[in-house]
Amino acid sequence: MEKRSVYKTKQREKLLNYLEGAKGKHITVADACEFFRSQGETIGQATVYRQLEKLVDEGIVNKYIIDMNSPACFEYTGGSHCSEETCFHCKCEKCGKLIHMHCDELNELESHLYEHHQFRMDPKRTVFYGICDDCQAGQ
Repeated sequence: MEKRSVYKTKQREKLLNYLEGAKGKHITVADACEFFRSQGETIGQATVYRQLEKLVDEGIVNKYIIDMNSPACFEYTGGSHCSEETCFHCKCEKCGKLIHMHCDELNELESHLYEHHQFRMDPKRTVFYGICDDCQAGQ
Protein backbone atom coordinates (compact mmCIF):
# COMPACT_ATOMS: atom_id res chain seq x y z
CA MET A 1 0.00 0.00 0.00
CA GLU A 2 1.40 3.39 -0.95
CA LYS A 3 1.86 5.91 1.85
CA ARG A 4 -0.08 9.15 1.31
CA SER A 5 1.88 12.36 1.24
CA VAL A 6 1.29 14.86 4.02
CA TYR A 7 -0.28 18.14 2.94
CA LYS A 8 1.60 20.82 4.88
CA THR A 9 -0.24 24.00 5.71
CA LYS A 10 0.73 27.07 7.73
CA GLN A 11 -1.78 26.03 10.40
CA ARG A 12 -0.26 22.56 10.61
CA GLU A 13 3.24 24.02 11.03
CA LYS A 14 2.06 26.46 13.71
CA LEU A 15 0.29 23.64 15.55
CA LEU A 16 3.37 21.41 15.33
CA ASN A 17 5.55 24.21 16.71
CA TYR A 18 3.11 24.71 19.59
CA LEU A 19 2.99 20.97 20.32
CA GLU A 20 6.78 20.61 20.21
CA GLY A 21 7.02 23.44 22.74
CA ALA A 22 4.52 21.63 24.97
CA LYS A 23 6.27 18.24 24.70
CA GLY A 24 5.44 16.06 27.69
CA LYS A 25 2.23 17.98 28.40
CA HIS A 26 -1.31 16.95 27.61
CA ILE A 27 -3.29 19.61 25.81
CA THR A 28 -6.88 19.89 24.68
CA VAL A 29 -8.22 21.51 21.53
CA ALA A 30 -9.40 24.39 23.75
CA ASP A 31 -5.85 24.80 25.14
CA ALA A 32 -4.41 25.06 21.64
CA CYS A 33 -7.10 27.50 20.49
CA GLU A 34 -6.54 29.68 23.55
CA PHE A 35 -2.79 29.71 22.88
CA PHE A 36 -3.29 30.80 19.28
CA ARG A 37 -5.83 33.48 20.30
CA SER A 38 -3.32 34.83 22.84
CA GLN A 39 -0.73 35.03 20.04
CA GLY A 40 -3.14 36.87 17.74
CA GLU A 41 -3.38 33.87 15.40
CA THR A 42 -6.63 33.00 13.67
CA ILE A 43 -6.84 29.22 13.61
CA GLY A 44 -10.33 27.82 14.07
CA GLN A 45 -11.27 25.09 16.51
CA ALA A 46 -12.33 22.72 13.71
CA THR A 47 -8.98 23.22 11.99
CA VAL A 48 -7.06 22.51 15.20
CA TYR A 49 -9.11 19.38 15.83
CA ARG A 50 -8.75 18.16 12.25
CA GLN A 51 -4.98 18.73 12.25
CA LEU A 52 -4.58 16.99 15.63
CA GLU A 53 -6.48 13.97 14.32
CA LYS A 54 -4.19 13.84 11.28
CA LEU A 55 -1.14 14.01 13.53
CA VAL A 56 -2.58 11.15 15.59
CA ASP A 57 -3.05 9.11 12.40
CA GLU A 58 0.57 9.84 11.47
CA GLY A 59 1.81 8.70 14.89
CA ILE A 60 3.25 12.10 15.82
CA VAL A 61 0.66 12.81 18.52
CA ASN A 62 -1.06 10.51 21.01
CA LYS A 63 -4.73 11.02 21.79
CA TYR A 64 -6.16 10.11 25.18
CA ILE A 65 -9.84 9.79 25.97
CA ILE A 66 -9.95 9.40 29.71
CA ASP A 67 -13.68 9.43 30.36
CA MET A 68 -16.89 10.65 28.80
CA ASN A 69 -16.90 13.82 30.96
CA SER A 70 -13.47 15.12 29.94
CA PRO A 71 -12.34 16.43 26.58
CA ALA A 72 -9.81 14.35 24.69
CA CYS A 73 -6.25 15.40 25.32
CA PHE A 74 -3.31 15.18 22.98
CA GLU A 75 0.41 14.78 23.54
CA TYR A 76 3.21 15.47 21.09
CA THR A 77 5.47 12.43 20.91
CA GLY A 78 7.26 12.81 17.63
CA GLY A 79 6.32 9.16 17.16
CA SER A 80 8.33 7.82 20.09
CA HIS A 81 6.41 8.12 23.38
CA CYS A 82 4.58 5.13 24.82
CA SER A 83 6.09 2.86 22.23
CA GLU A 84 6.88 0.55 25.12
CA GLU A 85 4.53 -2.36 25.70
CA THR A 86 3.50 -1.07 29.14
CA CYS A 87 2.45 2.55 29.63
CA PHE A 88 -0.13 3.05 32.36
CA HIS A 89 -1.58 6.45 33.23
CA CYS A 90 -2.65 8.26 36.40
CA LYS A 91 -5.19 11.08 36.27
CA CYS A 92 -5.54 13.65 39.03
CA GLU A 93 -9.19 14.06 39.93
CA LYS A 94 -8.62 17.66 41.04
CA CYS A 95 -6.50 19.31 38.35
CA GLY A 96 -6.90 16.75 35.55
CA LYS A 97 -3.15 16.20 35.07
CA LEU A 98 -2.36 12.99 33.18
CA ILE A 99 0.83 11.21 34.25
CA HIS A 100 2.51 8.40 32.28
CA MET A 101 3.86 5.44 34.24
CA HIS A 102 6.29 2.89 32.88
CA CYS A 103 6.16 0.69 35.95
CA ASP A 104 7.24 -2.94 35.85
CA GLU A 105 5.38 -3.69 39.11
CA LEU A 106 2.11 -3.07 37.30
CA ASN A 107 2.94 -5.92 34.93
CA GLU A 108 2.14 -8.22 37.87
CA LEU A 109 -1.37 -6.74 38.00
CA GLU A 110 -1.73 -7.24 34.28
CA SER A 111 -0.64 -10.89 34.62
CA HIS A 112 -2.93 -11.46 37.61
CA LEU A 113 -5.95 -10.12 35.76
CA TYR A 114 -5.35 -12.47 32.88
CA GLU A 115 -4.36 -15.59 34.85
CA HIS A 116 -7.07 -15.36 37.52
CA HIS A 117 -9.86 -13.48 35.78
CA GLN A 118 -9.28 -14.19 32.07
CA PHE A 119 -9.23 -10.47 31.42
CA ARG A 120 -6.63 -8.91 29.15
CA MET A 121 -6.32 -5.22 29.82
CA ASP A 122 -4.76 -2.67 27.51
CA PRO A 123 -1.97 -0.99 29.52
CA LYS A 124 -1.73 1.93 27.10
CA ARG A 125 -5.36 2.77 27.85
CA THR A 126 -5.48 1.94 31.57
CA VAL A 127 -5.99 4.93 33.86
CA PHE A 128 -5.71 5.07 37.65
CA TYR A 129 -7.57 7.93 39.33
CA GLY A 130 -6.37 9.78 42.42
CA ILE A 131 -4.82 13.05 43.59
CA CYS A 132 -1.39 14.23 42.36
CA ASP A 133 1.36 15.54 44.67
CA ASP A 134 0.74 19.16 43.68
CA CYS A 135 -2.95 18.96 44.61
CA GLN A 136 -2.20 17.03 47.83
CA ALA A 137 0.21 19.78 48.88
CA GLY A 138 -2.52 22.36 48.30
CA GLN A 139 -5.13 20.57 50.44
